[in-house]
Amino acid sequence: MATLKLEIVTPDAKTYSEDVDYVLIPGVEGELGVFPGHVPLLTELAPGELKATRAGKDDYLAVGSGFVEITQTTVSVLTDMAVKEDDIDVTTAEQAIARAQEALKNAPTGSEEQAAVEASLQKSLAQLKVKRRHRS
Repeated sequence: MATLKLEIVTPDAKTYSEDVDYVLIPGVEGELGVFPGHVPLLTELAPGELKATRAGKDDYLAVGSGFVEITQTTVSVLTDMAVKEDDIDVTTAEQAIARAQEALKNAPTGSEEQAAVEASLQKSLAQLKVKRRHRS
């Protein structure tokens, strides 16, 4: 069976690099499923859950915003955050959500500060969603 090379890169490191059978990506216009042989595409990544299936096993990652380039043989994800499910700390994510919600109360509407806090909130919510959904 054909596979895709999935690479997820953040400003800090290459977070994930595996041959996978299928990838489910959170896009700004909804979820995007990618199999080998997919039509080439460049799209925007939304904060959320990315699922990679390889050898019948699913890997879940919380990802932030960024971009995805898809070819027939590769999926390249450039994002500001990518955290594997096992590396997510629920307490830390919950505390970050609480701090962001409090900061939003004081941030001027339409300001850069508000946008930054909302982006941080979305990343923390994505981490919590991934961890809680797949917790054993």
